[in-house]
Amino acid sequence: MERMLAGEPYVPHDPEIKAASRRAIGLCATLNESDPNDDERRAALLDELLGTFGEGTDIRSPFYCDYGFQLHIGARSFVNFGLVALDVATITIGDDVQIGPNVQLLTPTHPLDAAERRAKLEGAKPIVIGDNVWLGGGVIVLPGVTIGADAVVGAGSVVTRDLPPGVLAVGNPARVIRQLT
Repeated sequence: MERMLAGEPYVPHDPEIKAASRRAIGLCATLNESDPNDDERRAALLDELLGTFGEGTDIRSPFYCDYGFQLHIGARSFVNFGLVALDVATITIGDDVQIGPNVQLLTPTHPLDAAERRAKLEGAKPIVIGDNVWLGGGVIVLPGVTIGADAVVGAGSVVTRDLPPGVLAVGNPARVIRQLT
Protein backbone atom coordinates (compact mmCIF):
# COMPACT_ATOMS: atom_id res chain seq x y z
CA MET A 1 0.00 0.00 0.00
CA GLU A 2 2.85 2.40 0.81
CA ARG A 3 4.20 2.22 -2.75
CA MET A 4 0.75 2.89 -4.23
CA LEU A 5 0.14 5.89 -1.95
CA ALA A 6 3.62 7.24 -2.76
CA GLY A 7 2.84 7.13 -6.50
CA GLU A 8 5.41 4.42 -7.14
CA PRO A 9 4.85 1.24 -9.18
CA TYR A 10 3.06 -1.33 -7.03
CA VAL A 11 1.52 -4.80 -7.24
CA PRO A 12 -2.25 -4.60 -6.75
CA HIS A 13 -2.46 -8.10 -5.28
CA ASP A 14 -0.80 -6.92 -2.07
CA PRO A 15 -3.06 -8.11 0.82
CA GLU A 16 -3.44 -4.60 2.28
CA ILE A 17 -4.41 -3.15 -1.12
CA LYS A 18 -6.87 -6.00 -1.76
CA ALA A 19 -8.47 -5.46 1.66
CA ALA A 20 -8.89 -1.72 0.99
CA SER A 21 -10.42 -2.46 -2.41
CA ARG A 22 -12.83 -5.04 -0.97
CA ARG A 23 -13.92 -2.56 1.70
CA ALA A 24 -14.70 0.04 -0.98
CA ILE A 25 -16.51 -2.48 -3.19
CA GLY A 26 -18.68 -3.49 -0.23
CA LEU A 27 -19.50 0.10 0.71
CA CYS A 28 -20.31 0.93 -2.93
CA ALA A 29 -22.62 -2.10 -3.13
CA THR A 30 -24.39 -1.03 0.07
CA LEU A 31 -24.71 2.54 -1.22
CA ASN A 32 -25.99 1.38 -4.62
CA GLU A 33 -28.61 -0.84 -2.96
CA SER A 34 -29.72 1.82 -0.47
CA ASP A 35 -33.00 3.68 -0.63
CA PRO A 36 -32.39 6.71 -2.88
CA ASN A 37 -34.74 8.72 -0.62
CA ASP A 38 -32.76 7.97 2.56
CA ASP A 39 -30.42 10.96 2.35
CA GLU A 40 -29.13 10.44 5.90
CA ARG A 41 -28.08 6.81 5.30
CA ARG A 42 -26.50 7.64 1.94
CA ALA A 43 -24.56 10.58 3.41
CA ALA A 44 -23.28 8.34 6.24
CA LEU A 45 -22.11 5.72 3.73
CA LEU A 46 -20.38 8.35 1.59
CA ASP A 47 -18.73 9.88 4.67
CA GLU A 48 -17.40 6.43 5.57
CA LEU A 49 -16.28 5.61 2.02
CA LEU A 50 -14.79 8.84 0.70
CA GLY A 51 -11.77 10.84 1.79
CA THR A 52 -13.90 14.01 1.72
CA PHE A 53 -17.61 14.41 0.98
CA GLY A 54 -18.72 18.04 0.80
CA GLU A 55 -21.88 19.44 2.30
CA GLY A 56 -24.82 19.60 -0.08
CA THR A 57 -23.22 17.20 -2.57
CA ASP A 58 -25.43 14.58 -4.23
CA ILE A 59 -24.11 11.35 -5.75
CA ARG A 60 -26.64 9.20 -7.60
CA SER A 61 -26.29 5.43 -7.76
CA PRO A 62 -24.78 3.44 -9.21
CA PHE A 63 -21.42 4.76 -8.11
CA TYR A 64 -18.13 2.82 -8.21
CA CYS A 65 -14.63 3.50 -6.90
CA ASP A 66 -11.47 1.50 -6.20
CA TYR A 67 -10.66 2.67 -2.66
CA GLY A 68 -12.79 5.70 -1.79
CA PHE A 69 -10.35 7.27 0.66
CA GLN A 70 -8.40 8.72 -2.29
CA LEU A 71 -11.53 10.53 -3.58
CA HIS A 72 -12.29 14.05 -2.37
CA ILE A 73 -15.49 15.81 -3.48
CA GLY A 74 -16.24 19.42 -2.57
CA ALA A 75 -19.48 21.09 -1.52
CA ARG A 76 -22.67 21.50 -3.56
CA SER A 77 -21.52 19.19 -6.36
CA PHE A 78 -23.78 16.85 -8.30
CA VAL A 79 -22.74 13.45 -9.61
CA ASN A 80 -25.22 11.76 -11.95
CA PHE A 81 -25.74 8.00 -12.43
CA GLY A 82 -22.82 5.71 -13.20
CA LEU A 83 -19.66 7.53 -12.08
CA VAL A 84 -16.60 5.27 -12.14
CA ALA A 85 -13.79 6.83 -10.09
CA LEU A 86 -10.69 4.64 -10.15
CA ASP A 87 -8.94 6.38 -7.27
CA VAL A 88 -5.61 4.57 -7.15
CA ALA A 89 -4.11 8.08 -6.96
CA THR A 90 -6.04 10.98 -5.51
CA ILE A 91 -9.03 12.39 -7.32
CA THR A 92 -9.94 15.89 -6.18
CA ILE A 93 -13.28 17.30 -7.32
CA GLY A 94 -13.95 20.93 -6.40
CA ASP A 95 -17.04 22.76 -5.20
CA ASP A 96 -20.13 23.24 -7.40
CA VAL A 97 -19.01 20.63 -9.95
CA GLN A 98 -21.58 18.98 -12.24
CA ILE A 99 -20.78 15.45 -13.46
CA GLY A 100 -22.99 13.89 -16.11
CA PRO A 101 -24.00 10.23 -16.33
CA ASN A 102 -21.45 7.50 -17.03
CA VAL A 103 -18.36 9.63 -16.48
CA GLN A 104 -15.05 7.85 -15.85
CA LEU A 105 -12.20 9.34 -13.80
CA LEU A 106 -9.25 7.01 -14.35
CA THR A 107 -6.01 7.44 -12.36
CA PRO A 108 -4.37 4.01 -12.97
CA THR A 109 -1.51 3.61 -15.41
CA HIS A 110 0.01 0.42 -16.75
CA PRO A 111 3.54 -0.05 -18.10
CA LEU A 112 4.20 -0.34 -21.80
CA ASP A 113 7.00 -2.84 -21.11
CA ALA A 114 5.64 -6.39 -21.48
CA ALA A 115 7.82 -7.84 -18.68
CA GLU A 116 6.56 -5.20 -16.22
CA ARG A 117 2.94 -5.96 -17.20
CA ARG A 118 3.58 -9.71 -16.65
CA ALA A 119 4.96 -8.79 -13.22
CA LYS A 120 1.54 -7.12 -12.62
CA LEU A 121 3.07 -3.71 -11.90
CA GLU A 122 0.72 -0.74 -11.95
CA GLY A 123 0.99 2.95 -11.24
CA ALA A 124 -1.28 5.98 -11.05
CA LYS A 125 -1.37 9.75 -11.52
CA PRO A 126 -3.79 12.10 -9.72
CA ILE A 127 -6.76 13.87 -11.30
CA VAL A 128 -7.94 17.36 -10.28
CA ILE A 129 -11.31 18.80 -11.30
CA GLY A 130 -11.56 22.51 -10.44
CA ASP A 131 -14.50 24.39 -8.94
CA ASN A 132 -17.62 24.88 -11.04
CA VAL A 133 -16.56 22.44 -13.78
CA TRP A 134 -19.22 20.65 -15.84
CA LEU A 135 -18.34 17.24 -17.27
CA GLY A 136 -20.95 16.13 -19.81
CA GLY A 137 -22.27 12.59 -20.03
CA GLY A 138 -19.76 9.88 -20.88
CA VAL A 139 -16.66 12.04 -20.40
CA ILE A 140 -13.45 10.11 -19.69
CA VAL A 141 -10.65 11.85 -17.78
CA LEU A 142 -7.26 10.10 -18.02
CA PRO A 143 -4.47 9.86 -15.42
CA GLY A 144 -2.61 13.01 -14.44
CA VAL A 145 -5.15 15.48 -15.86
CA THR A 146 -6.13 18.77 -14.23
CA ILE A 147 -9.26 20.57 -15.44
CA GLY A 148 -9.30 24.24 -14.51
CA ALA A 149 -12.15 26.01 -12.71
CA ASP A 150 -15.25 26.97 -14.71
CA ALA A 151 -14.34 24.69 -17.64
CA VAL A 152 -16.97 22.70 -19.54
CA VAL A 153 -16.18 19.36 -21.19
CA GLY A 154 -18.66 18.21 -23.84
CA ALA A 155 -20.39 14.84 -23.69
CA GLY A 156 -18.34 11.87 -24.84
CA SER A 157 -15.02 13.72 -24.73
CA VAL A 158 -11.78 12.03 -23.68
CA VAL A 159 -9.57 14.39 -21.69
CA THR A 160 -5.95 13.33 -22.22
CA ARG A 161 -4.19 16.52 -21.05
CA ASP A 162 -4.74 19.48 -18.75
CA LEU A 163 -7.44 22.00 -19.61
CA PRO A 164 -7.14 25.66 -18.55
CA PRO A 165 -9.84 27.43 -16.54
CA GLY A 166 -12.92 28.81 -18.28
CA VAL A 167 -12.82 26.90 -21.56
CA LEU A 168 -15.15 24.68 -23.55
CA ALA A 169 -13.42 21.47 -24.67
CA VAL A 170 -14.85 18.67 -26.81
CA GLY A 171 -13.76 15.60 -28.74
CA ASN A 172 -11.42 12.65 -28.58
CA PRO A 173 -8.91 13.78 -27.58
CA ALA A 174 -10.63 16.79 -26.00
CA ARG A 175 -9.58 20.07 -27.58
CA VAL A 176 -10.35 23.58 -26.44
CA ILE A 177 -12.75 25.12 -28.94
CA ARG A 178 -13.34 28.42 -27.19
CA GLN A 179 -12.93 30.52 -24.08
CA LEU A 180 -16.06 30.93 -21.95
CA THR A 181 -17.02 34.32 -20.55
